[in-house]
Amino acid sequence: MCGEPGVAIHMLHIVNKSPAQATALASCLRFAQDGAALLLIEDAVYAATAALAPACGLADAVKRLRVHVLKPDADARGMSGRLIDGVGLVGYDGFVELVAAHPSNQSWI
Repeated sequence: MCGEPGVAIHMLHIVNKSPAQATALASCLRFAQDGAALLLIEDAVYAATAALAPACGLADAVKRLRVHVLKPDADARGMSGRLIDGVGLVGYDGFVELVAAHPSNQSWI
């Protein structure tokens, strides 16, 4: 893998399904290595809310992963103001930056 010697290049995990609808997030959290980035899009943004984060494991995951939520999706669902601490909001430009910064990425659908 290319990159600076001794610098780990972590994977970007992208999840789009609500944890109430699918097991994609649970599978992702089982396999994601410490330091990896996680981007929640579409209905997966619900997982980052105070109501669901503890039950789906995201409340613990923010301690070991860099967790982001796509702001337009959170806004469309009225969830932007309900996210747990440790979750960052990114716009479409931030989505592109995350993908560009992580040559390895995995979509969990």
